[in-house]
Amino acid sequence: MKITNDIKYVGVNDHKVDLFEGQYHVPNGMAYNSYVILDEKITVMDTVDVKFTQEWLDNLAAVLGDQKPHYLVVQHMEPDHSANIMNFLKVYPDTVVVGNVKTFNMMGQFFMLPADMKKLVVKDGEGLDLGKHKLTFVFAPMVHWPEVMVTYDSTDKVLFSADGFGKFGALDVEEPWDCEARRYYIGIVGKYGMQVQKLLKVAGGLDIQTICPLHGPVLTENLGHYIEKYDIWSSYRPEEEGVFIAYASIYGHTKAAAELLAEKLKAMGQKVVIEDLARTDMAECVEQAFQYSKLVLASITYNADVFPFMKDFIHHLTERNFQNRTVAFIENGSWAPSAKKAMSAMLEKSKNLTYAETSVTVKSALNAASAAAIEKLAEELAQ
Repeated sequence: MKITNDIKYVGVNDHKVDLFEGQYHVPNGMAYNSYVILDEKITVMDTVDVKFTQEWLDNLAAVLGDQKPHYLVVQHMEPDHSANIMNFLKVYPDTVVVGNVKTFNMMGQFFMLPADMKKLVVKDGEGLDLGKHKLTFVFAPMVHWPEVMVTYDSTDKVLFSADGFGKFGALDVEEPWDCEARRYYIGIVGKYGMQVQKLLKVAGGLDIQTICPLHGPVLTENLGHYIEKYDIWSSYRPEEEGVFIAYASIYGHTKAAAELLAEKLKAMGQKVVIEDLARTDMAECVEQAFQYSKLVLASITYNADVFPFMKDFIHHLTERNFQNRTVAFIENGSWAPSAKKAMSAMLEKSKNLTYAETSVTVKSALNAASAAAIEKLAEELAQ
């Protein structure tokens, strides 16, 4: 695939993977992206997952022909991008491997590095002249590993963005970018919003016309849309006004309370999304909690605590710095309701949360009093 006249795509699509990083469902597969810059000093940008060694090497050979690469730039040492470094060097042993100090420290942890391996250690902001193309390396620590760097080609105005601006899904499947990019970002990079904000400030000073990520499609049009989304996500601002209701129920009574609230809110003209935490992909639920401005947590009391799926959900939120939202609670308990107290405690360290004045306690099943409390909560959330 042609990116520019000199930059070619040599990545692969993975439709064998069931759980990306061992936890994220990827029904439309994954793309592991790699690029070649054709110049006086031919440069390969990153490798791919080890399951696709031969396919990737074949893609490289198809672009290179009899030519040999001068550089291999390693932007990120996570194995889905770095696993084929040694296999690459077996085919192209004279290539100079480019990375930073942390890159090579980590590389030594993954591989037995050959003593004669040629390497170039670069610093933050340092440039590399390929002939026509001039590369600049910008360190992006903890986006989302400590050794990460991105690369800017000032000639074709291309940002090789490592895992930034990536998304779930193989490139041979058509699907909207926002949803799967959001789920990818919140799940994998979401904890590191401050670091992403720093990188966005640097990127804001560059003339970028194309973004080449390590996952997902190459972005060439409407770049402001993608950058705006990353700014929203990394600053933990709600992307959309609306209420996300997440519930955990056993016999259906807590579910009935959550559904009644959703019904009331919709009647008041509110955007509402409701999910059963036990039966919906957890990453989807976490994504939606970050997407909307208001969150309702509805859980039964379980072992004087909250139901395990709710506990897991809140842990995922706090681990990713959930903040700047309105939160409300619905609890259920037949003899000692205490879910609200437990859920509140889990959120104690979260920043800038506004709690609804109205909370709902259901004792076993809905009755007139708890239904009235749900009506009151709906009115408060709709204001």
